[in-house]
Amino acid sequence: MTTTTPDVRAAAGPDPVVPAVPRRRGRARTHSSDQPRRSRLLTVVMLLVLLYFLLPLFWLFVASTKSNADLFSTFGLWFADSSSLWANITTVFTTQDGIYLVWLRNTVVYALSSAIGAALLATMAGYAFAKYRFPGGNAIFGGILGSIMVPTTALAIPTYLLFAKAGLVNTPWAVILPSLVSPFGVYLMRVYAADAVDDTLIEAARVDGAGELRIFFQVAMRLLVPGMVTVLLFTLVATWNNYFLPLIVLNSTDLFPLTVGLAQWQATAAGGSGSRPLFSAIITGSAISIIPLVIAFLFLQRYWQSGLATGSVKG
Repeated sequence: MTTTTPDVRAAAGPDPVVPAVPRRRGRARTHSSDQPRRSRLLTVVMLLVLLYFLLPLFWLFVASTKSNADLFSTFGLWFADSSSLWANITTVFTTQDGIYLVWLRNTVVYALSSAIGAALLATMAGYAFAKYRFPGGNAIFGGILGSIMVPTTALAIPTYLLFAKAGLVNTPWAVILPSLVSPFGVYLMRVYAADAVDDTLIEAARVDGAGELRIFFQVAMRLLVPGMVTVLLFTLVATWNNYFLPLIVLNSTDLFPLTVGLAQWQATAAGGSGSRPLFSAIITGSAISIIPLVIAFLFLQRYWQSGLATGSVKG
């Protein structure tokens, strides 16, 4: 005889219904990081800074459209009744048989040679200080940091005496060679190379049998391009605007850069010598001289980015 056991669940009845807990109504919390914070005061300050930097350029452009008489008889920050821009440009390129083009060519040669050479040397030195350990490395790097504090004007006379002994005075090398040394560029590239080039990439290249020069030029160089472009731009601007060193080491007018050549025109105009005043031509020549720098910045801006090494090394 079999006995049936009653189902306990059936006897207990259906499952009790648990009342739903009402949710608290309220505004959803939003993190401050989700929306960028805007400051009106900061916006006003940045606009004033922008105006501070653009105002001299605006004056330079306005003044280059005026004649010599309009420069002294009209308001400085606005145009004259008639534009003399084309006449001023013609004067710039025809005065002294077109010597301005010679100065422009010299400036381009000095600036490009110095910028490319300084960027390459600073990149190699910074990479070496960041990735290699050798006796006296910290002491040498400390000496490089100390040389940043020395003003370039204080080195002009010793540089002249050194080049005079070597017979390099009044040659393009007297301007190019001192510009190849960039202590700040070495410091910047050491800091950048320490983070941009991972040690595992170097070790992997060594395991594959690559030499140190091949590792630098084919692996590290590609990751150091943003920092290298930064040093190149700094050196390019510094050499383009360099005045005191070319003034000391150069004697021939055909070797002058734009800075020294325009200063020579300014001295001629201020002294009252010459057949005609050159004030408008000097201003127009100065305005033309900044156009290559603007083009260089716009062209190299896309290389001036960080994070090229993102994804090359998996963490």
